[in-house]
Amino acid sequence: MDGAALICLPYAGSGASFFRSWRAVAPKGLRIVPVQLPGREERFAEPLLTTVEAAMDDLVPRLLPDCRAADSVALFGHSLGAVLAYELAHRLGDEGGVTLSRLFVSGSPGPSTVREIRASKLDDDQFVAQVNELAGYSHPALDHPELRELLLPVLRADVEMHENYRPPERGPLEVPISALRGRDDLLVSAGQAGEWREATTADTSVLELDGGHMYLTDHAHALLRLIATLLDGPDPR
Repeated sequence: MDGAALICLPYAGSGASFFRSWRAVAPKGLRIVPVQLPGREERFAEPLLTTVEAAMDDLVPRLLPDCRAADSVALFGHSLGAVLAYELAHRLGDEGGVTLSRLFVSGSPGPSTVREIRASKLDDDQFVAQVNELAGYSHPALDHPELRELLLPVLRADVEMHENYRPPERGPLEVPISALRGRDDLLVSAGQAGEWREATTADTSVLELDGGHMYLTDHAHALLRLIATLLDGPDPR
């Protein structure tokens, strides 16, 4: 067996390289497993996906070997990644027989909340401005014309995926959920993070870290320490 695996799902516009950098600061015994969606980095030549269902069809068979090799498996996802992690939790349990130790959902209201502000149909400049406003964060590549041309299709596909997501009718998970947010997040309130209590029959907690909506870009070390603590012991409420 191969220790505790933390499978990390990307936020909109990001790739697996963001989470690969976490390996250098992850506590001992926590193995970071970055997820790469098609159309970016080493999967650049593959068609982009615009639905969560298609993303699950792609990811589940790729991740099952890692899940079955680990002593325990947890999922982490931020914003769009939270939705992907939630759907992956259902699919891994239903189709793969994988029992998860915990689901970490970050910077996201509960899965039934529909995004009211839509950006995917805007022109490029309006789209970038709207996404930056929603996230409180601008991807550095958007400041460089050549990189922006490469990133925009990925970002558009991910935003469309997030905007169009509706959870299927089904029962709740039976997995403990930790809903995480930056305490200065102006996009997702503590109350909205608390909506995740409706997504599981197991324990749920809402925990805050320093920073805004994209707190994880500056506070990865603190986040991973918290995750390791939650996986090792009782949930601090």
